Amino acid sequence: MKGSASTRLSRKLDRLRCRVRELGRAAIAFSGGIDSAFLAAVAAGELGDQVLAVTAYTPLHPRREQREAARLARRLGLRHARVELDPLALPGMARNPPDRCYRCKQALFRRLRALARREAIAWLLDGTQADDRREVRPGRRAARECGVLSPLLEAGLTKAEIRRAARRMGLTSADQPALA
Repeated sequence: MKGSASTRLSRKLDRLRCRVRELGRAAIAFSGGIDSAFLAAVAAGELGDQVLAVTAYTPLHPRREQREAARLARRLGLRHARVELDPLALPGMARNPPDRCYRCKQALFRRLRALARREAIAWLLDGTQADDRREVRPGRRAARECGVLSPLLEAGLTKAEIRRAARRMGLTSADQPALA
């Protein structure tokens, strides 16, 4: 049974690498969490300096996480950029509306898309993976509307598989807990 799980993971990783190579150049929404870090590491291995990791700097996320994302990007040899976003400054957000996650992600993806265009990068990727389909993720709608691709999801990779593959790659974030 173990061999079949290993074979399935190998096939999924092959699909992921192939998909990333097809894109040619890409910007990755890079929080520094395991999913985006793994995607960025694979993309860097396939595309080299054609990958741009982009981290959102917001007052709602700890600066420590933002600094760690920048350090991780350097360790992975990625070009790294940051975009500033204050979700509470978005129209109506201070009232904490039910669709706040959607609105925030939409604003974020629009900023990331604009940065990617300035860098002449056609593709914007995120770290959504197969297990995310089981959860309510309002930001997924924003991602679809903004043309964000999710190669980990396309390859069918689960969180456990990503962690396993990340450990094999030597990513120190393989066992870190999920970030907000």
